[in-house]
Amino acid sequence: MTRVVVTGVGAVSPLGIGRDALWSGLTEGRSGIRTIEGFDPSGLDVTIAGEVPDFQAKDFMDFKAARRMDRFSQFAVAATREALEQARFEITAENTDRVGIMVNTGGGGIPTIEHEVNVLAEKGSKRVSPFLIPLFAPNMASCQVAMQFDIHGPTVTSVAACAAGVQAFVDAVHMIERGDVDVVITGGTEGGLTPSAIASLANMGALARNNDEPEKASRPFDLNRSGFVFSEGAGIAILETEEHAARRGAHVICEVSGGADTSDAYHITAPDPEGRGAIKAMNRALERAELQPSDVDMIAAHATATSIGDIAETNSIKKVFGDHAYDISVSANKSMVGHLLGAAGAISSLMCIMAIRDNVVPPTINLETPDPQCDLDYTPNVAKETEVNVALANGFGFGGQNAVCVFKAV
Repeated sequence: MTRVVVTGVGAVSPLGIGRDALWSGLTEGRSGIRTIEGFDPSGLDVTIAGEVPDFQAKDFMDFKAARRMDRFSQFAVAATREALEQARFEITAENTDRVGIMVNTGGGGIPTIEHEVNVLAEKGSKRVSPFLIPLFAPNMASCQVAMQFDIHGPTVTSVAACAAGVQAFVDAVHMIERGDVDVVITGGTEGGLTPSAIASLANMGALARNNDEPEKASRPFDLNRSGFVFSEGAGIAILETEEHAARRGAHVICEVSGGADTSDAYHITAPDPEGRGAIKAMNRALERAELQPSDVDMIAAHATATSIGDIAETNSIKKVFGDHAYDISVSANKSMVGHLLGAAGAISSLMCIMAIRDNVVPPTINLETPDPQCDLDYTPNVAKETEVNVALANGFGFGGQNAVCVFKAV
């Protein structure tokens, strides 16, 4: 059986540039939510978001390349560069065909679409960019990673809403297990903060409206939760076979030991209240990892801070893990970074990887008044130092897509 391991990670998040900024922010319980600065949010009902602070594309690629990328692609390239550096993996003429890319997204280049629609309305058709389509196309993050690092193996993208980031890890493992490649650059990216996107999600009733206290807006599992905070960023990991990592003397952080995808087939935005798809995904992921429910130490919850979603996920965890559910440390990183949609599950996966590395479970902040229907150990407000040998990342998306991935210490 092929064992798949993680040798490098990279991140761009509302907590800052790089994996260290992400991890220190998560473990310290800091919020990356603030008033929107990328555009004037006045006139919107929701004026807060999880923006990536101080991101300069030129720090990670040349100016010409950056101009031909939407923000979500720029994030993917930046996080990939950091992950490759940590893995100390160099793309060469000899190995480039054996490297794959699986970088997923939820929406692709939403800012490009919105900008060019405004150009069309205000200045006419002749002023619309000829690069509109190749800038916003969801596959372009993966393709830009391939072009920036000269990678010639399979380049794949799945657009799986809020499950996309976890699904990327599941599919990357399958790509390696099939023998298609030795290494996969995988994760998720999102850069869709625009006025229309914020307005739409607000009108849906999905967003928290704590505009006066942004850092307290995202409140997973809290009785007073009121929705999620829309965010942007990327999380990328380098996955490779254990044999390949050993041959090149790479440091292994942890193993990716199994995963599964399912569908609710229930509603375009709401989760199945019975959690049937989520339950199947968790059970199948554990089966493929050849682990028992009692082996799990930590869960990176999807936990969007919606009234229905948090209860449905809590009940699903109870049905899968039984009494052991109360012994698991559950952590909701969206309380600090918000909801990165297609990158959310990638951030959760990186959190699992680093939790195993350091034996620390980040907290769920803003958990001040627990919901009686959400009665598990959500690691409230303060990080926990505890042995983490097995961690599970949940990703549940619009349309009823569910993805679960299991990470294991080596």
